[in-house]
Amino acid sequence: MCLRFRALAPLAVAGLLFAASVSAPAVAADDGLVRLQSPHSVEETIARLQEAIADKGITLFADINHGANASAMDLTMPSTHLLIFGTPKIGAPLMSANPAIGIDLPVKAVVWEDADGQTWLAYNDPAYLAERHGLDADMKPFKGMAAALEGFAAHAVKE
Repeated sequence: MCLRFRALAPLAVAGLLFAASVSAPAVAADDGLVRLQSPHSVEETIARLQEAIADKGITLFADINHGANASAMDLTMPSTHLLIFGTPKIGAPLMSANPAIGIDLPVKAVVWEDADGQTWLAYNDPAYLAERHGLDADMKPFKGMAAALEGFAAHAVKE
């Protein structure tokens, strides 16, 4: 099997898992991404995600509007936003344990519209990040990160 198609297989499985219901629990695919369908537009989902992040006092470092950036270069692509956010309370202990995790921190969440007009929200599963960087997924910062991301995502995609 071609490597490109083998890499896409987990995405297809994840899509099937989440297509059944917006209220389905978030499950990370083999690629470490947790994907959730949103009943809202990309802009509304991003606004709700930003609201949840701000309500917890988490620092929003960047809101990268990939769609607008493409449009500015006379290119077209579906609406897509990337948020970068975090807190030293979680990041500093993890980077002290393994500085290489800094490539994945601060936390990122991406919201996009697929070819069928469905909005999706995705973020890295903290357990996947722990495994990727040889750290214990039961470390308190990973537990806090998981709880925060689940809460932020739930707020962003709730009806």
